[in-house]
Amino acid sequence: MTLEEYQKAAEKTALYPEVYRVLYPALGLVGEAGEVANKVKKILRDHEGALPPDLREALLDELGDVLWYVALLARDLGASLEAVAEGNLRKLASRKARGALKGSGDDR
Repeated sequence: MTLEEYQKAAEKTALYPEVYRVLYPALGLVGEAGEVANKVKKILRDHEGALPPDLREALLDELGDVLWYVALLARDLGASLEAVAEGNLRKLASRKARGALKGSGDDR
């Protein structure tokens, strides 16, 4: 499956009101990312950092939810998920070429 195919399929299950475009998927993305972080925290706390198969599957399930919100947020911003991915790789390649992968800030 391509990113474009995924985004088109995800759009079929986007049932939020038009007035909440951008806002709904942005808030959903934050919530799902928090669920990923919480599961990782419990791996550290309860499993000393070891990743049991059931928690691995739970993390992958949450990542799917993150991907859904990213796909819909990109759509609501008028971009394809593929364009977002390609732009991100270009940005990272530029940072690598300039020795700026480390550090912080958007304008590295």
